[in-house]
Amino acid sequence: MTQPGILYIISAPSGAGKTSLVNALLPQLSNTRLSVSYTTRPARAGEVDGVNYFFVDEAKFAQMVATKSFMEYATVFGYHYGTSYAWVAETLAQGIDVILEIDWQGARQCRMFHPDSLLIFIWPPSKAVLQQRLEARRLDSPEVIQRRMSEAVKEMSHSHEYDYIVINDDFSQALADLQAIFVANNLKTQRQLLKNKDILDKILL
Repeated sequence: MTQPGILYIISAPSGAGKTSLVNALLPQLSNTRLSVSYTTRPARAGEVDGVNYFFVDEAKFAQMVATKSFMEYATVFGYHYGTSYAWVAETLAQGIDVILEIDWQGARQCRMFHPDSLLIFIWPPSKAVLQQRLEARRLDSPEVIQRRMSEAVKEMSHSHEYDYIVINDDFSQALADLQAIFVANNLKTQRQLLKNKDILDKILL
């Protein structure tokens, strides 16, 4: 019987480096996929439908909410975001780990469906550095950046609900810390006993 995959939930305030860290982490994980969220947000330059997000209109999103198609959904800065319950469930059932990049509200909802999910929060090293990163992206107006800074404080106030906190000061170190969490979680006794049952059975003969 296939051992179910692990659901990893990674959250962070905008500009903390979550997406960059996950993108660098994924090539190091042979059995892990990144969940692609549905959103009503317009695609940014370089973003591809079905790769970065599934871009849908308000009517389609509302329909998916009505049919209970989402494991979690939330409204962030005026746009809706949602995670497909069916896709996550099917992928985990195949023994493949799944990463969700969602906010604290979504993380709380997902843990209701999957109590064994593992939650990781990415912190910036300081508010000043966070603001510098947001400004360097050149994606938002000064007014939006200030909104994001205010939201960052609110989001980080919920980080005590997570299992791990990684501080993204030095990118290489933060990536190593993140990878260590994934490796350690897969080496837990219960998973090792199931994964390596044949080895254990031969040793105990």
